[in-house]
Amino acid sequence: MFLLTTFVYPVLLAVLCLGAGLLVDRCAGGSLPPAVLPAVGVAGLIAVSQLTTDLKATAPATPYAIVGFALAGFSLGIPRLRSFVGGGAPGWAWQIGLPVAVYVLALAPVVFAGRTTFSSYGLLPDSAVHMIGADFLIHHGRDYAGLDPANSYGQYIRAYFATSYPSGADTLFGGSAPLLRLPLIWAFQPFNAFVLATAAGPALLLARELGLRGALAALAALSATLPALVYGYVLVASVKEITALPMILTMAALVVGRRRPDFSIRGVIGFAVVVAAGVSALGVAFGAWVLVAVAVPVVGLVRAALEGRVEPVRLLGLAALATAVTVVCAWPTWYGLSGSLKVAESIAGTTNPGNLVRPLRVAQIAGSWLSRNYTSRPDGGNLDLTSILIAVTIAAAVVGAIHVVRIRAHALAAWCGLMLATWLALTAYGATWTDAKILMLTSPVVVLLAWGAVAATRSSRSRLARLILAPVLAAVLAGGVLVSDAVQYHDTALAPTARYDELASLNSLFAGRGPTLFTDFDEWSLYELRSMDVGGPDFVYRPLALETIVRYHGDPVNLDRIPPAALLAYPLIVTRRDPTASRPPSAYGLLWQGNYYEVWGRLPGAPAALAHVGRTPRLPATCAQIGDVARIAASAGLGLVAAMPVDRVSIDTTGSVNLRQPDGGFTSTFEIPRTGTWDLWVRGEMMAAVRVTLDGRTIATISEQVSGNAFNPDTMVPIRLQLAAGTHRIGFTHEDPILPPGAGGSAYLYSASLTRPGAGARERLVNVAPANSGSLCADRPQWVEATVPAASVPPARTVPTRRSKSTPARSLRPASHRRAPATS
Repeated sequence: MFLLTTFVYPVLLAVLCLGAGLLVDRCAGGSLPPAVLPAVGVAGLIAVSQLTTDLKATAPATPYAIVGFALAGFSLGIPRLRSFVGGGAPGWAWQIGLPVAVYVLALAPVVFAGRTTFSSYGLLPDSAVHMIGADFLIHHGRDYAGLDPANSYGQYIRAYFATSYPSGADTLFGGSAPLLRLPLIWAFQPFNAFVLATAAGPALLLARELGLRGALAALAALSATLPALVYGYVLVASVKEITALPMILTMAALVVGRRRPDFSIRGVIGFAVVVAAGVSALGVAFGAWVLVAVAVPVVGLVRAALEGRVEPVRLLGLAALATAVTVVCAWPTWYGLSGSLKVAESIAGTTNPGNLVRPLRVAQIAGSWLSRNYTSRPDGGNLDLTSILIAVTIAAAVVGAIHVVRIRAHALAAWCGLMLATWLALTAYGATWTDAKILMLTSPVVVLLAWGAVAATRSSRSRLARLILAPVLAAVLAGGVLVSDAVQYHDTALAPTARYDELASLNSLFAGRGPTLFTDFDEWSLYELRSMDVGGPDFVYRPLALETIVRYHGDPVNLDRIPPAALLAYPLIVTRRDPTASRPPSAYGLLWQGNYYEVWGRLPGAPAALAHVGRTPRLPATCAQIGDVARIAASAGLGLVAAMPVDRVSIDTTGSVNLRQPDGGFTSTFEIPRTGTWDLWVRGEMMAAVRVTLDGRTIATISEQVSGNAFNPDTMVPIRLQLAAGTHRIGFTHEDPILPPGAGGSAYLYSASLTRPGAGARERLVNVAPANSGSLCADRPQWVEATVPAASVPPARTVPTRRSKSTPARSLRPASHRRAPATS
C-alpha cells in the first residue's frame, strides 16, 4: 500500500494530467507552454469530475470519465507531445525534474516514514471533511436524501457539501484514487503533494521572465513553490489552497509570458479552464485572483482595439467564449451561486481562528520561518536567524522589483504589484483565518521578486556581483526556505497507521449496522467508519440527541453522563481499549476487541436502564448515589447492575510529564502483588521516540503514537511483561534522532498502569438486589444501574495484538526486537 500511494499513484496522476493537459491544449489551438500542461491537466480533470458528480446517476462513472478524458488527450495530442520532446525545448529536463523534487519534498514526512500515513496529524482535522466528501460525492453525487440528519456523519456532509462548499479538489481526488483501489485516507497526502508539484512548471516560467536560466531558475521556482508557509499548508493537507496555488501561478504564466496579447478565439480556452478549476476548488473568492490575472492583458487588448489592430467584436467574442467555458467547467458552483456566495461570506467573516492561536505574522510572507509549524513563533536562536533571513528576503524583493521594471517586464511587474495590492486589500477586510490563507497564496510572489535580485546581480557589470554576490544571495534565499521546511518536517506529527487500519477493518465488519457512537476524539474516524453512520459527541457536529454531553469540541466523552434512553438509538458503541475507562451500560455486550478498539453491541431486547449513576471513569459513584439508584430500582421492581473495576496497579506520574525537557526523563517505582504475566498500559502523546526501561533494562521504544488531541491522550497497545512479586522501577526517556520525520514532535507521558491479561474488556458486571446496595460501597463500582439483571452474552470476537505490516517496528519495539505476545 505504501508503494502504491506514495509512488504509483502520483505517476498515475501525472499521466492523467498530462493527457488532460494535451486535450485542453488541442482545444486551445496548441497555445499552451509545455511547463503548464500538468497544472492545466489538473484543471481539466477537476472540470470533468465536477460535472460527473453533479448527478447521482453519473457520479460512480467519474473514474472512467477521468481516464477517458486523458486518453482522448493522448490520442489527439501525440504530435504536440512529440514536438515538445523531439524539438529539444530549452530546460526540458528541469520541467520534468523540478516537479518531482517538489513532490518528494512536499511528501517527505510520509516518504521517509516508510509507511502509509499523513502529516501534521491533529493540527487541522479539516482533511477528514475532504476525505468523507470525496468518498460521498463519488458514490452519491450531490444527492443528500439518504443521510442521517441526526448523527455526525450526515451533519458533516450536509453542512459542507450540501451548501455549495467548494469541492473541485475533492471530486478529482475521489475520482482518481479508486483507480488503484486506494483508501482515501492514505492517498490524501500524496494527492496534495502532487497538486502542489504542478505549480513548479508555471513558477519556472515566471522565474525565467525574471532573467534567470538553468539551475538558478529551477532554484527560484522551487523556493517559490515551497516557501515555509506553503509547506506548512501542504503538511496539514489544506487541499483547497494547495489546489488554488497552481491555478494562480498558471494564470500568471499564461498572461505574463506572452510578449503580445493572444487575440485568437481559441487562445482563451486554456486560461478559462484554469479559472474554472480555481473557482471549483476555492469558491467564488477565487475571483479576486482572476481579476488580477485578467487585468494584466486588458491594457494591451484595449490599446490594440483603439489602434485598430483588433476589432472590438473580437474582444467581445473572447470574453463570451471565456465566460462560457468557465461557466460550463465550473457548473456546480455557478448554478449554486447563492450558496457559494454565502459560503465565501461565511469564511471571510468568521471569527473562528481555526487552528491558529493568534494571527499569522506578516513577516511570514518572506518564505523563511524557522519554527516547528507555521502557527508558532520561532524560539531562541531560531528567532534571530529567522529575522535575518526575512530581512534579506524583503530587501532582495525590493531590489528584484526594481530589476523587473528595469528590464521592462511590464506584465510581470503589473501582476506582482496587483497580487500584493490584492493581499493588502483582502487582509484589510478579512479575519484571522482568511488572512492566513491569503498570506500563504501571496508568499510565492514575494519569494519570486526576491530572486529578481539574484537575476539583477547576475546581469551586473561587476565581476564580484556576478561571481560571489549572486551565488551567495541564491544560497541564502533557497537555504532559508529549505531549512524552514526541514524544521517543519522534523517536528511534524504523523497519523498512526495501524490504528486507522484497524478502524477500516471495523467498517468492513460492521457496515450498515449503525448508527454507531464513537467515544474517541478522532474526526478522521468519520471516513474510516463511513459505512457505520458514525457520531461523536465531541466532534464539531455532534449527534443531536447528545449535544449537551460534552462542553467543548474535543472534550473527552464520558459514557456515564449520557442518559440511558439517549443510547437507544445506537446499536453499536466503539471505544478505545483503556483499562481506566468505564465500560458501556449493561445493555451492551462486547462484540469485538482489537489492538486499539472495542466494539460493543446492544443486546437484543435490552431495555434502557431506569437510572444510571457514575461520576468519571477515575472517580467512582458515591454511596449516596448508589443508595438513590437502589431506591429507584426497588420502587420499580428492578435490580441493580454494577460495573466493578479491574484490578490495576497504578504508576504515579503526578500529572503529565514533558519528556522533551532537559530533565524530562521520568522514573517511578510500583509494587506487584503477585508473580505472573502483566500488561503495561501507557497513556500519552509520543510522536518522538521514548525509551521505556524496567529495572534498568529496555523493554520497548514507543514512537509515532499520538491521538492528535492533548485533551484525549493516546492509549498505547499494552506491553506484555513477566514480573515477579515485589518492587520494580520503571523509566521513560526521550530520544532525539535527527533524520526521522516527527522526531522533534511531542513526548508527553500522562499515566501508566498495569493489569492482568484479559483486562481489556474492562469491568465485570455483577447483579445486586436493591436491599443489598450497601455492599457495593466498599467495592467502589464505576457505575450502578437500575435495570433488569445483566444477561450473559457470548464471548467477544477478539483480534490478537500484532503489528500491522504497514506499522514500522519503531512504533512499539519490544526489547531484543522480539514480537510482543498476544494480549487478547
